[in-house]
Amino acid sequence: MELIYLNTVWIVLASAMVLFMEGGFSLLEAGLVRTKNAVNVTMKIFVDLTIGALAFWMIGFGIMFGDDAFGFIGTSLFGSPEKIALSIELPSAAFVLFQMGFAVACISIVSGAVAERMNFKAYILIAVLICIIIYPLSGHWIWNSDGWLAKLGMKDFAGSAAIHAVGGFAAFAIAKILGARKGRFNSDGSANVFAPSNIPLASAGAFILWFGWFAFNAGSTLDASNTALASIAINTMLAGASGGTSALLITLKKFGKADPSMTINGVLSGLVAVTAGCAFVSQWSAIIIGAISGLIVIYATLFVDHLKVDDPVGAVAVHGFNGVFGTIAVGLFDTTQGLLTTGDFSLIKVQLLGAAVVVVWGLFGGAFMAKVCEKTVGLRASEREEEEGLDMSYHGIPAYNELERFTDLPTSLYNFEETTGITVAPTRGNEIRREVM
Repeated sequence: MELIYLNTVWIVLASAMVLFMEGGFSLLEAGLVRTKNAVNVTMKIFVDLTIGALAFWMIGFGIMFGDDAFGFIGTSLFGSPEKIALSIELPSAAFVLFQMGFAVACISIVSGAVAERMNFKAYILIAVLICIIIYPLSGHWIWNSDGWLAKLGMKDFAGSAAIHAVGGFAAFAIAKILGARKGRFNSDGSANVFAPSNIPLASAGAFILWFGWFAFNAGSTLDASNTALASIAINTMLAGASGGTSALLITLKKFGKADPSMTINGVLSGLVAVTAGCAFVSQWSAIIIGAISGLIVIYATLFVDHLKVDDPVGAVAVHGFNGVFGTIAVGLFDTTQGLLTTGDFSLIKVQLLGAAVVVVWGLFGGAFMAKVCEKTVGLRASEREEEEGLDMSYHGIPAYNELERFTDLPTSLYNFEETTGITVAPTRGNEIRREVM
C-alpha cells in the first residue's frame, strides 16, 4: 500500500514538471521570434494547455489507451479516461495527468515552426486535431500494449518517435503549406536571417525545458521504486550536455563564433534524441547520441532552409530529425539488443520501421490539418496582420508595452506617429521611444 502513495506523489510531481515545460516552450519561442510576435507565441502555448488538454482528456486518451481495435486505434474511455485499468500501483488520475503533459508537448512542437504568420484560429483547430487524433493514433501503435508497432517490439521509452518525430514532421508539413514569412527567402533561394528578439529569454526557456525533461524521461517509469530512475536521469543530462557541446564547438569552428541559438537547439536535440533510449542505453552511448544530435541539428536546419521551409525556432531539425535519429539509435545502442553493442539485427529493423512510420504519419497528419484549416477558418494570417505583427492583430497588446501613458492604443504600429505624436525610432524596429513631441 505504501508504494501506491509513493508512486502517486512521484507521478503527480513529474506531471507538474512536464506541464511546466510549457513555460519553457513559451519563453524559448518568445525569445527566438521577433518582438511583434512574442505575445502570440505565448497565447498559443495557453491554447495547448487549455483547449488541447481538454481535447486530449475527452477523446485523445481513449484513442491512445482505450480498448484496441485491430492493433490500430483505441475504442473506449472517451470522456472517462480515469476508468483505465492499470497493471501498476498508481491511481489512474495520475497516469492521465502525466499523459496529458505529453500530448500538450506534441502540440507545442508545431507552435514554433509556424510562428509569426499563422491564423490564430487555425492554430486552435490544429491543437484540437493533434490532441484527438494525430498524436493519440500513432501513440496507440507504439505505447498501447496491443498496438501493432508495440507487438513488433518497438522501443520508445519516453517518446522520441511518438511525440517528437510525429510533432516535428507534422510541423514540417504545415510550415511548407503555410509558406514562409514575408522576406524570409530571396528569389535565388538564399535565406535572410530574422534576428531573435531576446536570446537570454530563449535561454531561460531552454533551461526550463531541460529541467522538465528529467521528469519527462524518468517519470515514464511510472514507478518511484524503480532503480532505473537514476540511470535514466543521468543519461538525460549527459545527452543534453553532449548535444549542446557538439553544436557549440561545430558553430565555433564553422562560423568563427559560438552560436547561442544553435547551442540551445543542440542541447534540446540531445534531449530529444535520448528520450527513446534513456532507459536502454549506457552513459557513454548517451554521450555519443547527444554529440551526433548536435551535428544533425545544424545540418538539418540548413537542409530545411534549402527546401525553403521557414521554421523560426528550428523545431523540425530539433524534434523531427533528432526524434527519428533517437528512435534509430535505440536499435544501435540498446544494451541488450543493439546492433553496435550486441551485433543483433532484430531491434534495429523494428526501430527503422517505426521511424519511417512516424515520419510518414507526421507528414500526412500535418498536411491533413493544414488543408482542413485552409478550407474552414483559413490557415495564414493576412499580409497586413503579418506586417503589423500578430500580437496587435490577434491580441491587441504588444509584448513590451512602452505606451503605458496612453489609454487608447492605435491598432497598427505603422500609424503610431500620426495617431499619438510619438516619434518612432527607425533604428529600433518596432520599439517606440518614450519621448512625447
